[in-house]
Amino acid sequence: MYEALKERFADVFGTAPTMLFSAPGRAELCGNHTDHQCGMILAASINLETVAAVRPRDDARIRLLSEGYPMCEVDLSRLDPVEEEKESTPALIRGVAAGFAEKGFRPVGFDACVCSNVLAGSGLSSSAAFEILLGTIENHLTGAGLPAMELAKIGQMAENRFFGKPCGLLDQAAAASGGVVFIDFAPGKEPVSETIDVDFENYGYALVVIDSGADHAGLTDDYASIPRELHRVCEFFGKKVLREIDEREFYEMLPDVRRYAGDRAVLRAMHIYDENRRVHMARAALKLEDIETFLREVKASGRSSQLLLQNIIPGKTTDRQALSFALACAERLLDGEGACRVHGGGFAGTIQAFVPLTRVDAFCAEMDRLLGAKSCHRLSIRPVGGVLLEVLE
Repeated sequence: MYEALKERFADVFGTAPTMLFSAPGRAELCGNHTDHQCGMILAASINLETVAAVRPRDDARIRLLSEGYPMCEVDLSRLDPVEEEKESTPALIRGVAAGFAEKGFRPVGFDACVCSNVLAGSGLSSSAAFEILLGTIENHLTGAGLPAMELAKIGQMAENRFFGKPCGLLDQAAAASGGVVFIDFAPGKEPVSETIDVDFENYGYALVVIDSGADHAGLTDDYASIPRELHRVCEFFGKKVLREIDEREFYEMLPDVRRYAGDRAVLRAMHIYDENRRVHMARAALKLEDIETFLREVKASGRSSQLLLQNIIPGKTTDRQALSFALACAERLLDGEGACRVHGGGFAGTIQAFVPLTRVDAFCAEMDRLLGAKSCHRLSIRPVGGVLLEVLE
C-alpha cells in the first residue's frame, strides 16, 4: 500500500512526496454513546489505517486526493465553516486547519494522496482516522507538538462545527491515543486517559468486527436524535450533560422527566448511567486479567444498546434491519461463548464479537456466507495513534 501511494502521489502532483503519515481506525470496546454525555469509554486503536503521502507547499493551500474521490482543494485563508462544504471532505480539512489556527499555530499548506483500509461507513471510524491523520500532518508541519488528546479535540471540533455531525470525542481520542485506552470525559475537566496493556488472543479470543452491509449514509438524524433527546432530559434538570445529573435524583423524578422528555429519551438516559458503570467494570476486569467478567460486561453493553439506547434499527426502516440480523446470527454461532455487541454509533456499520480462537475460522466463514464475502475482519490492537511513518528525503 505504501509504495503504491508514493507512486500515485508522483503521478498526480508531478513530484515525489517527502513524508508518509498514518492514523488508525478504532474499535469501541465498551461505552456506547457515553462520550457526548461526558461519560467514560473503553476503546482501542486497531491495525486498519488511513495513510497519506505528503509534500509541504509554500502557499496556504491544501490539495488532497483520497482514493476513490475527486481532488479537494482548500484555501486556508478562510478558516470559518462553509455551508456548502457541510458533510464533505473539504469541511474536515478546513476544520482541522482552523483548529490549529485557534491554538495559535498558522496551518501549513500541503499536497497529499490518501488511501485507507479502514472500512468506510462501518463503525470503525474512518472519519476520525482521517481527522487524526490531518491533525498529525499539521502537528508535524507546524511544529506545534500537540498531545494526542488535543489532536482529538481538533478532530471533534472539525466534525461538529465544519462537517455538521454532532459526535462526541470517543472516536478521535481512541484513534489518537493508540492501544487499549480508558478515557473519562468528566465535565469541566481535561479528559483523563489510561492505557491498558491487553492482547485478547492471550486469553483465547479473537477480536472480530462484522460488516452488516448497511452504511451510515443518510443516518445523520438518527445519530443526532440521541444527544438531542438526552438534551431534553438534561434541560429538565437545568444541566448540559447527563453526567452532571445525580442518578438517584433522575430516578426520583422519573415520572416528571418522562412527561417532559418522552419515553425514548428516558430509556436512553438509563442506558448512559448503566453503561458508565459497565465501563468501570470492564476496565477493572482487564487490569485484573479477568476476561470472563470483561466479556460479561461487553454482552450487557450490547443488550442495553439494543433495548434502551435503541441504536440498532434506523428510524425510517422496517424491512432492512442489517444490524439486528448480524447480531442474531453472531449470537447463534457463539452459542453462549465469547460476546457480541453493536459497535460504534450504531444504526448501520459493524458489530463486534469476541470469538474463541478455536472457533474463529468457522465463525467468520459462516458470517461471510450469511452477510456476504469479506464481511468478517479479524483485528489486532495497534499500539500507537497518529504517526509520521517515514521521512522520504
